[in-house]
Amino acid sequence: MADSRRYQPKPETLALLAESGNPINGLGEAEPRRPSPFFWHPPDKHPYGELQKAARQSSRRCPGATEAFVAAYTHPELVPVAASRREASARQFSSEVTAFAQQQEADAVGIAAMDPLYVFEGYSIEEPWVIVLGLAHDYEQLKQVPSDESNGAGVTDIGRQYARGTRASYALANWIRSQGYQARAFPGPSADALLLIPPAIAAGLGELGKHGSLINRQFGSGFRLAGVTTDMPLEATAPDIFGADAFCQTCQICTRECPPGAIAPEKQMVRGVKRWYVDFDKCIPYFAETASCGICIAVCPWTRPQVRPKLLAAMARRERDESESGSPR
Repeated sequence: MADSRRYQPKPETLALLAESGNPINGLGEAEPRRPSPFFWHPPDKHPYGELQKAARQSSRRCPGATEAFVAAYTHPELVPVAASRREASARQFSSEVTAFAQQQEADAVGIAAMDPLYVFEGYSIEEPWVIVLGLAHDYEQLKQVPSDESNGAGVTDIGRQYARGTRASYALANWIRSQGYQARAFPGPSADALLLIPPAIAAGLGELGKHGSLINRQFGSGFRLAGVTTDMPLEATAPDIFGADAFCQTCQICTRECPPGAIAPEKQMVRGVKRWYVDFDKCIPYFAETASCGICIAVCPWTRPQVRPKLLAAMARRERDESESGSPR
């Protein structure tokens, strides 16, 4: 079991934390607003350029990581939008988009209407729809984070899933453009205009977990996201509420296992929404020093393949019992 009291960031790492990231992220703000650019945006958009550089250098020390992340940043050019638009119903296009994305490595696909709150300050997105893709981790490799110079399996798998997201999102964007509609791809690990987790929740890819990542009923927290925005007529998929948020309210595993103690046991107000929040100032120095992290999503009970079906069954029973008794969930 990790003990958060054991970890103290190196002075040279703290020196790179130019200012607290929690106010930038909107911690404690009661009014909704668009998110500000953060750690994984280009360095000229936030005060953490040198710390970001240190984190990248740390992760690249792991065997196989450099190749995996090079693939994540490698993508084709977007093709020109076809001059003539193919006509079909929103339902038909949605079905085709989902099928195409699944053929192009996506393990989960959801569709949400665009919301201005999904767009980072200083950026713009004109397309009215966002398609969110989920790329599942190899759990056995994910468990091996943080990685180091002798074992790069964990961080390499992170890079591998981001690379799959890059390939899948660009392939989908180009297919949509070939049908005569605008489309742009937004893969990780670098951030761009699109905030991915809120539309992923709206599109049914999961519920927000205490560790700040999504929990999906099929993959737990062990997956990465990529997005595509488009003006192709589509139909939104519904949110998927299966009990993960309720479970997180009593589970303390990720809070306990986080070495820097960055995961709060209670929800906090962030840009007008009371939600789970991970302390940026505690998380990022550890992340930068240990060649990436992911402990919280690896130890999450929902991510463990043998545990997840039991949790789903237990939460379904709880919902059924509360429905029959008339008590609130």
